[in-house]
Amino acid sequence: QVQVVESGGGLVQAGGSLRLSCAASGSIDSINNMAWYRQAPGKQRELVAAITSGGSTDYGDSVKGRFTISRDNAKNTVYLQVASLKPEDTAVYYCAAHLRTTTGTTWGYYWGQGTQVTVSS
Repeated sequence: QVQVVESGGGLVQAGGSLRLSCAASGSIDSINNMAWYRQAPGKQRELVAAITSGGSTDYGDSVKGRFTISRDNAKNTVYLQVASLKPEDTAVYYCAAHLRTTTGTTWGYYWGQGTQVTVSS
């Protein structure tokens, strides 16, 4: 069984910053990509940032230059440093890990429950 757990969300004023963390644990054989998505009320879930096991990164256009994704492969953990926050960044932030379990032969995406980020103006 695999667990993906996010933490670090909260209420912050516009212009502020937060550090989100996401740890994958359980029967994990290998993790490929890890990513952060977000979903605001009434909107579709969108990609915020992604990172490969080798450290290559990709960002959504709306967060480039403000958010930074990183990971610690030894801890199966991915981080999202969010800065210069805007009210429109308010959303539930979800972590996704593309991994293979110790009991399976195929790769799949595992999702966390999400962490709320609210930015006040």
